[in-house]
Parts: sequence; structure tokens; C-alpha cells
Amino acid sequence: MSIQAIAGPLLSQLTAQYEEGDVVGGQETLSKLKIALLEVPSSSAEATVVACQALELGVLLTVMDGDLDAFGRNVAQLKPYYDAAAAAGSAPTPRKCHIVGLNLMHLLVENRLSEFHAELELLTETEATNPLVTFPIELERQLMVGLYDQVLTTRVPDASFQFFVDNLLQTVRDSIADCMEVSYKEMSLPSAMTMMKFTNPQELLDYIQEYRDDWIVTNNNETLCFQPPATGSRVSTD
Repeated sequence: MSIQAIAGPLLSQLTAQYEEGDVVGGQETLSKLKIALLEVPSSSAEATVVACQALELGVLLTVMDGDLDAFGRNVAQLKPYYDAAAAAGSAPTPRKCHIVGLNLMHLLVENRLSEFHAELELLTETEATNPLVTFPIELERQLMVGLYDQVLTTRVPDASFQFFVDNLLQTVRDSIADCMEVSYKEMSLPSAMTMMKFTNPQELLDYIQEYRDDWIVTNNNETLCFQPPATGSRVSTD
């Protein structure tokens, strides 16, 4: 039986579920598709392409689900098929640069910079100039030289990147907060809000309450003290 007869209908169903945002249904279909692919010789070039397409959708579904661990597992499963397809001379799938870019974002978020740069060494010239791939490369450059302002105001090339950018923004804000603590004894709330790129004071107060509960707010929520003063109050969202 041909690969299309075995896996074609499931791949079509998975594609439709991804486009509809049906994460649970898509994950169930992907599991069935992985089992179906076991019935096809792994050396089949056609099967390799179908497996790439299926696992790429699986990666994108994990992004929709906000599951970093599952994202890593799906990328790890996908990479050998990319290698096999390249060895067989098959053209890259249309989504490959998208997946490569997301994986670079994942490595950046987890601060796995040695792996990040190892992945860059594997890029073809075409892949290295694709906007979905250059986006994380540029972000990494900005982080390395401390251009946090640019990182905090970056615009994603595709909505699927926002999940990783949100995680990265948290890391960047933590780095800025660490610098503020050692550079200042106190700071006005508006200045801190501007420096950390919060859009309103309440966002900053929420951040302090959740991540920096040792910071003290004084002068009726007008001043942040990083070294406890004689009087003051902890942040309250009431």
C-alpha cells in the first residue's frame, strides 16, 4: 500500500486541525499518523517527506499549546527526517525555515547559546537569509550587546513566534531588574516602568509582587527602594 493511501488522509486531517487551531484533535491525529508511518519503510523518500510535514505540524501545535517541553521533543523527532531528506536530495519542505526559526527562539529562551550557534553552522545560505531565521539571529545579537530596549519592542515575523518572545521578554526584564538593583538605591515608579517597558504602573506593580517581593514601595507608590528604608510598604494590588 502506498504512503499516500496509508498516511494521506491523516495528514490532511492534521493539516485541517492545525489551521482550525484544534490542538487536542491535532495531537491525537499526529499520534495515529506516527503509528501509520511505521508501516512504511523508513528508507522511502516519500515517507520521509510525509513524516517531515506531519512532525512540523506537531511542532506548531505545541507552540499553540504553549508547551516548551513537547516542542523540544517534537523538534528532536523531526531533525533526523530533515537530515534524511537532505541526504536523499529532497527539496526542503515549505515550513522548514519556520521550524528552524522557532527552534532557534527556543534555544535562545532557554539560554542554550552553544546549541544556538551550533544550529547556525548547519544553515544553508538560503535558510540563513530567510526572515523567519534571521529574526532570532538578530535578537541574539541584540541581547549579547545589551540592546534590551530593541528586544522589548521587537515585532515578530509570524504570530507563532510571540510565545517565545513573551518568554524572552520575561528573561530580559529580569536582567534589567538585576541591573537596577545594583545600580540604584531607589528609583521613581515612572522611571522604572519606562526602563522595563511596562505600559502602565499596575503591570510593574504586578511584576514586583510576583518576582521582586523584596522591593519596597514608598511615597504613596511613587518610589521604588531596592535597599529597604526605615519606612515603606510592600507592593499591594488591592
